[in-house]
Amino acid sequence: MTSARQQQLALGAALTLILIWGANFTLQKYLLERLSVAGFLWVRYLIMPACALALMRWQLGRWWPPLPRRDTLALAALGFVGHSLHVGLVTWGVHWSTAFSSAVILAIGPIFTLLLLRWRGHERLAPAQVAGVALALLGVLAFLSDKLLGGQWRAGGGDLVLVLAAALFSLYTVQAQALFQRHGTVLAMGYATVLGGLPLMLVSIPAGLQAPWLTLSAWEIAGLLWSIVIASFVGWTAWGWINTVRGVARTAPLQYLIPPAAGVFAWLLAGETFTWVKMAGACITLLGVALAQFAGRLGLSVER
Repeated sequence: MTSARQQQLALGAALTLILIWGANFTLQKYLLERLSVAGFLWVRYLIMPACALALMRWQLGRWWPPLPRRDTLALAALGFVGHSLHVGLVTWGVHWSTAFSSAVILAIGPIFTLLLLRWRGHERLAPAQVAGVALALLGVLAFLSDKLLGGQWRAGGGDLVLVLAAALFSLYTVQAQALFQRHGTVLAMGYATVLGGLPLMLVSIPAGLQAPWLTLSAWEIAGLLWSIVIASFVGWTAWGWINTVRGVARTAPLQYLIPPAAGVFAWLLAGETFTWVKMAGACITLLGVALAQFAGRLGLSVER
């Protein structure tokens, strides 16, 4: 396969994933109403570890390749942050908030990653990046004010939970970077998924057993599998391949298409409406995140 052909396939796959992820916010919100949050999390962390084990068997030739004890414990701890805490909070946040709001709030993750790297001394912020962080914060405040001033406390609280979830995922990303580089994505991700999601799965057993599984239609079961296997597991695995082919710098900006896609699907499928304040806040937030993330690469940095 030629390089040009690979680039075309990677771009097509990326745009397809944008649509899948955008639609998944609305699909997941519907499934949470049908199953309960804990019921959804229980089945998610029955299926996701199985997918991770199968991927390790396929790619590495073993169901559970050995790792040094120290790295195993580190991946278990990081997996707890990235899966039990982050995914648990995201799921509750999506349930309390709206599909479009969830997509916008989660898009601020790069801001937390940048601040963490700065705190650890790995990154120096240029003035344009500082301006981007401030702009993103202003956008989030405007975005949240639309709900809080309107008395939508549950939705506003859901957005705040999603802010915390975005921060936790950035912490997971930064801390796990060395382990992923040392052991490879498949092995490190497999350990983090299996061990990290185990506490959440165990806690969710009672609710999972009480969920109305027998009342689900064939389409709802298909939607559940699609949300967990395709949108979550296969999607992020494919995104790793896309980054390898296209490069992170060329691929990362495509993530800013997820909130608009989520908004369109939420409007078409769930009848979600948007005020001008909400739209303006979303645009300011995404602009600030983009500026903070890419200012240095665009030549706006004064660092030498």
